Amino acid sequence: MEYGDYRAHDAVGLAELVARGEVTPGELLEAAVSRSEAVNGKINAIIRPMHDIARERAAQELSGPLAGVPFLIKDLMQDYAGLPTGRGSRATQADVATEHSEAVRRWLEAGLVIFGQTNVPEFGIKGITEPEVTGATRNPWNLAHTPGGSSGGSAAAVAAGIVPAAGANDGGGSIRIPAACCGLFGLKPGRGLVPAGPGHAELLLGAASNGVVSRTVRDSAALLDTLTTRPDAGGPFLAARPDTSYAELARRTPGRLRIGVSTRSPIGTPVAREAVEAVDLAVKVLTGLGHDVEEAEPHIDGVRLADDFMSMYAVAEAATMAEIKHRTGAEDDRFELDTRLIAAAGNAVSATEYTIRHARWNTYNRRLAAFHERYDLLLTPTLGRAPVRVGELDTPWLTRKVGAGLLKAGMAGRLSKTRLWRRAVVENLAPNPFTQLANITGRPAMSVPLYRTPQGLPLGVQFVGPLGGEGPLLALATQLEGAAPWAHLEPRL
Repeated sequence: MEYGDYRAHDAVGLAELVARGEVTPGELLEAAVSRSEAVNGKINAIIRPMHDIARERAAQELSGPLAGVPFLIKDLMQDYAGLPTGRGSRATQADVATEHSEAVRRWLEAGLVIFGQTNVPEFGIKGITEPEVTGATRNPWNLAHTPGGSSGGSAAAVAAGIVPAAGANDGGGSIRIPAACCGLFGLKPGRGLVPAGPGHAELLLGAASNGVVSRTVRDSAALLDTLTTRPDAGGPFLAARPDTSYAELARRTPGRLRIGVSTRSPIGTPVAREAVEAVDLAVKVLTGLGHDVEEAEPHIDGVRLADDFMSMYAVAEAATMAEIKHRTGAEDDRFELDTRLIAAAGNAVSATEYTIRHARWNTYNRRLAAFHERYDLLLTPTLGRAPVRVGELDTPWLTRKVGAGLLKAGMAGRLSKTRLWRRAVVENLAPNPFTQLANITGRPAMSVPLYRTPQGLPLGVQFVGPLGGEGPLLALATQLEGAAPWAHLEPRL
């Protein structure tokens, strides 16, 4: 199959070709491998090829709604049995998974042919993808810029035409941020909908979820269906599911929606003109479609939410590092400086303080719920600015000299009690201040690629829905996709 024919179809379309016998899974796989060999050296999206495993699978008789479609998984929280899950860290490059994660198991049940793992920042803790161990991933639309993170490798691979959709996950914006950077559609499912097992009951206390980035809305809907075929029998929740498929819900008209819109950064940082223009364009399209849009935002202390969010992340990183060091004997130098600083700050958060911070999630939940009583959706920029240049946020937390000095003096643990920490929280989240709300509250949210900057870089807009709002979000995304198509756009590599 020639690349042009391969690129012209999304995952659903490729599966239809296979089902009709017009192409074989093996032919699709070779088209994907050929494309990856042509462009991956430029973008560094795939860091662990699985060609032999994939060719063996493609030669078998496959079944499922997406049988024979090439696919990539993220090298974080998407374990493939018998292969390492490196998580972007030197300390875990040899960690071999003993079993598939539940998401991977369900993708295989759907007939997908997984042929590689994609690049991530160390433990997924950044909105860029520049791990020291495997190198930076670059944005196919402009190689000098980031594809975002932490699902940057997956987003770059999809934008570059290697696959029509790829595995991703989102604990602070890690589906929506790279989707916005790379001109893709990205939906973060709501809390508890997608199983996190078998290694986890839930990810980041429910703030994180597995999902995908894709070129088309219908692919994201179809892949969400594959992840929600049944409840996780060992999971902590029985999440409500619609009485029909997400693919069907995506095809329905969304009706006339009332949408509250805000371009104000919740943490008070500047919002670039391009990000505001992206929202203005979305408002114009929405009003043209008959929706009611007005300025409104939830009554939430965004600075406090950001501080609570980063404290949660810091404690999670401290626990991750401690577990790895205990299990493998890894020394501190096996972890990146930023990771060590964040973990040190996390170690200084007391159990009492952490419990108080976690309890405030309920406040954010209820205030966002009050907003959704008046408005169907919240519209914001996905990013506070256009995708940054690779290396621009090399060490956003502290200078290397100050950070290394704190660690050497054994004072890094005091970081979370200082103005320096609060400043670092704001500076770190400034490029992406809008996405954490949906994670803390567990609401579904999506990034829709309606806008390009004058320099040609994508810049998405975000919609946040209420609990169970995946269907309405997908329906609106389909409507927007019809009004302002984007899937045909392709970077020149």
